[in-house]
Amino acid sequence: METKSKIPALRFKGFTDAWEERRFGDTVTIERGGSPRPISKYITNSEDGLNWIKIGDAPEEGNYITHTAEKILPEGLSKTREVHPGDLILSNSMSFGKPYIMEIDGCIHDGWLLIRNDKNKFELKFLCVLLGTDNMINQYKAMAAGSTVNNLNKQLVGGTTVSFPSIPEQQQIGTFFAHLDTLISLHQRKCDQTKELKKTMLQKMFPKKGERIPEIRFPEFTDEWEERLFGDLLNETRVKTTVEDEDTLLSCAIDGMYLNSELFSHFRGSSNIGYLKVKKNDLILSAQNLHLGNCNVNLRFEHGMVSPAYKVYELVDCAPLFMQAWVKRDSTKIFFLRTSTEGASVCRKNILWDELYKQPLAVPILAEQQRIGAYFQTLDQDIAQIEKKLADLKELKKTLLRQLFV
Repeated sequence: METKSKIPALRFKGFTDAWEERRFGDTVTIERGGSPRPISKYITNSEDGLNWIKIGDAPEEGNYITHTAEKILPEGLSKTREVHPGDLILSNSMSFGKPYIMEIDGCIHDGWLLIRNDKNKFELKFLCVLLGTDNMINQYKAMAAGSTVNNLNKQLVGGTTVSFPSIPEQQQIGTFFAHLDTLISLHQRKCDQTKELKKTMLQKMFPKKGERIPEIRFPEFTDEWEERLFGDLLNETRVKTTVEDEDTLLSCAIDGMYLNSELFSHFRGSSNIGYLKVKKNDLILSAQNLHLGNCNVNLRFEHGMVSPAYKVYELVDCAPLFMQAWVKRDSTKIFFLRTSTEGASVCRKNILWDELYKQPLAVPILAEQQRIGAYFQTLDQDIAQIEKKLADLKELKKTLLRQLFV
């Protein structure tokens, strides 16, 4: 009688047979890569060089290696391992577990294992997915744990146990996950492109230093931006409050994280350390490390509190969404650096507030501020939606990997 463990929880229609269980080394040929040394003497720009496959050539999303950044001289071939389209390679270091399918000829160094499906037991896409499942990763970790450097070798990988169905069922599973990976890759690319668009527009929709007109702006606005002192846009507030009086702690807002008062009180062990009250649309600045982006506008909560280590400002004649976009620009870090002094270490700087308030800042009329702020708010919402969809797809993949495999 077949054991239940050889039947996955979820299957494609038409498949009912139990999966076969085998020692992995009996189903494929496994070989370790090799490196000609010193490798620097073999690197070449010649067109007849051999593709030299490094971990950096592997895509963040997807399973196919399609190009390499470097080539080696043909003379190095005898000291390395040649791979071909259709071969599967696996990292054998502590980052092991991520398999890749070769779409090009090349050579692998000793940080890779070659897995060649020469016994035709597997459909390639299925095998690639199988080797990255939790079951296989856990086996790798268990087997490598006793070694000094926790690295894999062909004996350890060959000694794992694999369960697999008929080729037709493998094809269904492999094709399904290939489509899912493509969908994940598309969303990742869209997310990256939208973030890059935001980064570009943050630079182009604000004037360069010493200028009054940005490179890109909405067509209904043509007036030059007005030069203002940064301090004229701010009204510092010092209203004290306590954990008991507020619902939300915003001290971590600069990191995009918000804690409720109960959690924060438990974490800090005190509910009365002189918190500052924060209203919606107030600007929160850190006294240290502003050049790292430690500033935010409270756009999310009607009220809250921050540690007295921060400064809180009402905005004067300045749209909150515009200020939020401005403080997130890369070039704004230079603005804050001009008013910083070195602290205890190179990476720690303290703000000279009086100097900061005197810094000139180009500002458009309120209507243009609002348009700019709304534009970047829409971009942020788009990014958040794409990131959520991407996270949902990745979670779906994890769930289906557990259900569609033994």
